[in-house]
Amino acid sequence: MRTTPELLAAVAAAAVPGVAPVATGPSPDDAADFRSCVVQDSEGRRWRVRSPLNTEASMRLETEHLVLQAFTPSVRSRLPFHLPTVAGSVAQDGLRTFVYSHLPGHTLSLREFQRQNEHPEPPVHAPSPSATPRAPLAVQLGRSLGCLHSLPRALVMDADLPAYSAEQCRKRMLHDLDQAATTGLIPGDLLRRWEEALEDTTLWQFSTRVVHGDLHEDNITVDHGSLASFTGWSDLHVGDPAVDFSWLVGMSDPAFADTVLEAYSVAAVQPPDRHLLRRAHLKAEFALAEWLVRGVDRGITSMVDNAQRMLTTLAADVRASASPSPGVAGPPPVPPASPASPASTASAAADRTGDSADDSVDRADADGRTLDGDSAPDSHPSDDGLSPGHHSGKGGASTGGSSAASGSVTPTS
Repeated sequence: MRTTPELLAAVAAAAVPGVAPVATGPSPDDAADFRSCVVQDSEGRRWRVRSPLNTEASMRLETEHLVLQAFTPSVRSRLPFHLPTVAGSVAQDGLRTFVYSHLPGHTLSLREFQRQNEHPEPPVHAPSPSATPRAPLAVQLGRSLGCLHSLPRALVMDADLPAYSAEQCRKRMLHDLDQAATTGLIPGDLLRRWEEALEDTTLWQFSTRVVHGDLHEDNITVDHGSLASFTGWSDLHVGDPAVDFSWLVGMSDPAFADTVLEAYSVAAVQPPDRHLLRRAHLKAEFALAEWLVRGVDRGITSMVDNAQRMLTTLAADVRASASPSPGVAGPPPVPPASPASPASTASAAADRTGDSADDSVDRADADGRTLDGDSAPDSHPSDDGLSPGHHSGKGGASTGGSSAASGSVTPTS
């Protein structure tokens, strides 16, 4: 049976006593797993309804319900953002649909995130003259991640949710890489690139944190320039903090991620490791392979074709940028030499000849002899002062890296 907004509104009425739906609206979600909408009732209240399309998606919602229960009022008060609250649920054909109290704000695209960071929307109510100016959106995001990653690990472990060590994070990704390679649909140079990064043990020396696990622009709401909430809590676990930074790789301006990391460094209890953004780049690139494997497992041809196109684009970007590893920029491009006219070439040659003759005369005057043709002065190469630049990929995976990604400005652990 097709899941329509009207049907989801009826589910909301059945799940939450007293709700009388009068209107529905769209709600961004993973279209492959969920049907979602926002329902407005007769009293003007809004509710978000999420209906799973398969057993796996239903289990994810059940897990999210468990996670949200672990966020007690005291824990929620320590976070600078809102979290969803489950208002009710309805089981149908073995799948459970959940209804959440609606959170303020709306989601933004990556481009809109950057625009509002530079030109924020004014607040609904004018702040008092003595109020502290509102921080840019990138700073708010860094502070929020710092507070989330500073939560005690017991919050996750007491809820019987996964907890991984740094080495376990690396081995799990190696296993996923092997699984992706068996499809035979991923460019070989990308497989080698990712394997080399996973075998570089220096990248995998970090302290694990409580992480959201599925953070991206569709799971963040912004309300008039203020970060309002994080949603989509089905993958909360203890693991690599770089997981929550990987979506930032899709920003066209690498300074956004640098600002987020700087604010994060101040807000977090422990400073980030110096390779955090390099692993974030790796995870952003590898997400395309995970999307392909997901399509292959489900037999969805459109997903597989889409993932292959993005992987082909990524491979081309990597070759063009000559990036040796995720998060590491390739060598700077060499500007082409401008062609010289015959007249100017001849004039330059004449000038060099004259300079050589004058130099020989000067040295002959100094020591009473001239240099023979077999001798030459010592030469010393000069430093050209060039530094690697930024190379951005497509499809959310960057092939180069910001200064933070290369470790030049990030705090060391």
